[in-house]
Amino acid sequence: MLNLQLAHKYSRAIFELAEEEGKLEKYGEELLEVKKDLEAIPEAKAFFANPQVERKAKKELVTKMYEGELSSSIYHFLLLLVDKRRFALLGVIAEQYREMANAARGIVIADVTTAQPATKAQQEKIAQKLQQVTGKKVELRLHENPALLGGVVVKIGDRRIDGSVAGRLQALQKELLTSK
Repeated sequence: MLNLQLAHKYSRAIFELAEEEGKLEKYGEELLEVKKDLEAIPEAKAFFANPQVERKAKKELVTKMYEGELSSSIYHFLLLLVDKRRFALLGVIAEQYREMANAARGIVIADVTTAQPATKAQQEKIAQKLQQVTGKKVELRLHENPALLGGVVVKIGDRRIDGSVAGRLQALQKELLTSK
């Protein structure tokens, strides 16, 4: 719980800085890039999470990896996280930042699950329909689940729309069982 509160403070701070500088999207992309880098290299994640590794060594690695590659503010933000021993929270900070930035730009994230990979045309059609329904710009996060058999399941926040074949079969089964 304390870690989530700390992560929120850091994500709020970098969000406010990005808003001031008019770089909401850029900073979000950079935080996401660093998060993906760490997830792709488990050894690096373990290195930064290890309390026995000196801060100096961690800062040197951040410098080697990101100096000149990221905006100055994000680069120094990473160094601050190392100094404050909060680098392990970077993944949560990046996700919270993304949520704040999307809310500020009027964007909602829609988790879209299909039985087979959705084509670009299908993705565009789904996004357009969801934009009509929500009145906001929609960013799709795609998932696959062959158990759906066909159709689509969409989750936006706490709202769930089940248009899958499996969902319809379950609804039909429930209706048949209750009508006896």
